[in-house]
Amino acid sequence: MSVRIGKHELGRQHPPFVIAEVSGNHNGDLGRALAIVDAVAEAGAQAVKLQTYRPDTITIDADGPAFRLSEGHELWGGQNLYRLYEKAHTPWEWHEPLFARAREHGLEVFSSPFDPTAVELLESLDAPAYKIASSEIVDLPLVELCAGTGKPLVISTGMATVAEIDAAVRVARQAGNDQLVVLACTASYPAAPEESNLRGIPVLGEVTGSLVGLSDHTPGIGAPVAAVALGACAIEKHVTLSREDGGVDSAFSLEPSELAQLVTETRRAWQALGEPVLGPKPSELEGLRLRRSLYVVADVREGERVTEHNVRSIRPAGGLPPADITKVLGRTFRADAVKGTPLTWDLI
Repeated sequence: MSVRIGKHELGRQHPPFVIAEVSGNHNGDLGRALAIVDAVAEAGAQAVKLQTYRPDTITIDADGPAFRLSEGHELWGGQNLYRLYEKAHTPWEWHEPLFARAREHGLEVFSSPFDPTAVELLESLDAPAYKIASSEIVDLPLVELCAGTGKPLVISTGMATVAEIDAAVRVARQAGNDQLVVLACTASYPAAPEESNLRGIPVLGEVTGSLVGLSDHTPGIGAPVAAVALGACAIEKHVTLSREDGGVDSAFSLEPSELAQLVTETRRAWQALGEPVLGPKPSELEGLRLRRSLYVVADVREGERVTEHNVRSIRPAGGLPPADITKVLGRTFRADAVKGTPLTWDLI
């Protein structure tokens, strides 16, 4: 099973596909957004992702408890949704230069659309894939619209029940699109590692019959590395130039050096998976040659008795197994042997 996004094949037989999420970390500055794209490319990620909405396409300019984050929210407590999205959104006129910069670097670049007008914009830019954000997995008309483009869908499952995940996947397939990557996700910002439940990743693959990955909001890169070991073929992480610069998502974002480490370590984790076999590896042949075995460790004459002083278990291999020491002690040598001769049955 594999899915192709741009020039990259995704699947368990391919290295992890690392998606760097810009989100609102541009801090309202196109130059900073472009610099993040440059940093993503230098770090070695395969893709950069945006979010495509205007405040008016994701909510309305209203106030009251329903339109505010709860006071206890760790990052955005009490903030009005419309004002938060004003600050965090990526202006539509920025998309073309950001897409162009990403493509100059050979990065795949796509986005999470939040309404049909966003899909229209992204189609005009020939986005190679679409991301369905966790909160939008229940917007089945949006899922159907994105699936109908024929582009691969990366579907995040934060907050979603099995029934909701199944509904989104079914709608995508009914639209004729089976190019799906479903991401395990904990939609809290930041997310606690102990709420990640990464052991659910194989279950997610079984339930959906699709490729699986991880959209991660925990600190560091430990969760993504573990996810690869559990079958994740795609990893999404938010990125910023520096957490010290602030920004709506900076607290749970990786800095460029950390993103580079993520790329390296998830690839190593994938390489280390290998095959479900036990036994010596080709690279261990020299080690096998240097295993312990029984050797003559002092010059001996024919007829002399085998003792712990003239035969011992040492490196390298070539003699009888070390476990045979009790079988050979007390026997006699059939011929002279010099120190360093491997002990064999024809010698005693």
